Amino acid sequence: MFIEDFEKYLREEKKLSDNTVTAYLGDIDHFERFVSSKGVHDLTDVTGSHIVAYIMELKKTDKSKPTVNRKLTSIKTFYRFLIRNGHMTEDPTTEIKSPRIDKKEIQFLTIEEVDRLMSLPDETIKGIRDKAILELMYATGIKASELIDLNIDDCNLLMGFVKCSGEHVKARIVPIGRPAKRAIERYLDEARPQFTRGRKGERLFVNYLGEPMTRQGLWKVIKEYGEKGEFEVSLTPQIIRNSFAVHMLQNGADVKSLQELMGNEDVAAIQAYVQATKSRIKDVYDKAHPRA
Repeated sequence: MFIEDFEKYLREEKKLSDNTVTAYLGDIDHFERFVSSKGVHDLTDVTGSHIVAYIMELKKTDKSKPTVNRKLTSIKTFYRFLIRNGHMTEDPTTEIKSPRIDKKEIQFLTIEEVDRLMSLPDETIKGIRDKAILELMYATGIKASELIDLNIDDCNLLMGFVKCSGEHVKARIVPIGRPAKRAIERYLDEARPQFTRGRKGERLFVNYLGEPMTRQGLWKVIKEYGEKGEFEVSLTPQIIRNSFAVHMLQNGADVKSLQELMGNEDVAAIQAYVQATKSRIKDVYDKAHPRA
């Protein structure tokens, strides 16, 4: 009941991505099956007590706090939608608080680990492509979604920058260093034409079929090199982005400039990288200074 309208609301009014909409609907389906098992077969009959019982059940099955919070967010969004559209008069989620999540330290690669990561791709056309991907991600701190949306025309290799733009981010120009520039040039000259087999296309990074690389495809690439490199942290696109930010700060970048480079309008988010940098510096001091 109301699920189709809710999906339309998420897509057309909230303009959420396909993955996010799928997650929301999956959460509501899971919640609906739970309350149905308790004898409640209409979601408009749900009370706060049912939601509390659901949260307790999630915790009992060892669901993490972020997972519980995500499911609760989905439920709250659903009931606000019902209230807004006149299907209910009282919101059963009003008094429900999200579990507090302990802040995790920012995870990132050391500079030595980045050097090792960049040495992992081989000389095959796949390796040449992957090298370009890894170099560009570290050179720019670009998000996974931005990387797969990059077009060839977004790269000005002569001037040494890429233009990042997306549906939910402000377009920005990000410089790239010589290693990334060389890796992209080689990919465009030697590898991409073999992937596309002469077919035209505007996307910068493509898969074996010459089609635009997907988010899942990118994650698979990153995971592959994470396993090869046997790093201290589990390698993800976010870890590479974190590494870019922390290393920039360690080498003297100011917060405002880093904020602009990363397309992040929230200064508070950048402060997490600052804190990670301070922690790293203290660790180095404690290990290196004879009177630490």
